[in-house]
Amino acid sequence: MSPLGRSIADPGRLTSGRVGLRVVRPSDAAQLQALLQRNREWLQRWEATHPSGRSIVPGSVPMRPTVKLLRRQLKSGSGIPFVVLLDGVVVGQLSVSEVSGGALQSAQIGYWVSEHVAGHGVTPTAVALVIDYLFGGLGLHRVEICIRPENRASLRVVEKLGLRYEGLRESYIHIDGAWRDHESYAVTREEAGAGMLARLLGEA
Repeated sequence: MSPLGRSIADPGRLTSGRVGLRVVRPSDAAQLQALLQRNREWLQRWEATHPSGRSIVPGSVPMRPTVKLLRRQLKSGSGIPFVVLLDGVVVGQLSVSEVSGGALQSAQIGYWVSEHVAGHGVTPTAVALVIDYLFGGLGLHRVEICIRPENRASLRVVEKLGLRYEGLRESYIHIDGAWRDHESYAVTREEAGAGMLARLLGEA
């Protein structure tokens, strides 16, 4: 049963300037695998792992089966797997997960981008675009992002967007081989006002 009582339609391409997002495709598999391999040192300390130690290193196996599995989230209504684009080229991923309907109407966002585009405004723009879609297109009420306290690059994203700090979640997710604390940030549709992209661009 879908959390929203329905599947999620492909939202098409979301864009602002040079930055865009679209649902991941099987044809993206090779590019994603190459990015994950090239960015091992950059990404490893922020990646989820399994407590059993049986985790698969991202990029070490073909991505096509993973992409197909991710795309099933649309049909089940449980999430939306985006790729992040810069000038039309795949530079990372953004995942909408933990979609809830009923009285909650919320979702979580997680993301990563290649080191070569970090610090150039790509991630804040991508996150803003997706939050605006989740509120305006999907009708959700609340979006949450959880970030490790040590991850200054990700913390700058939520700071730029003005998300509300909600508190520390101790030992929240198994990351890079251990249970790690995370800081929780959130925004509601009412708080977003004219939209997160407008806020980011200084138009609200």
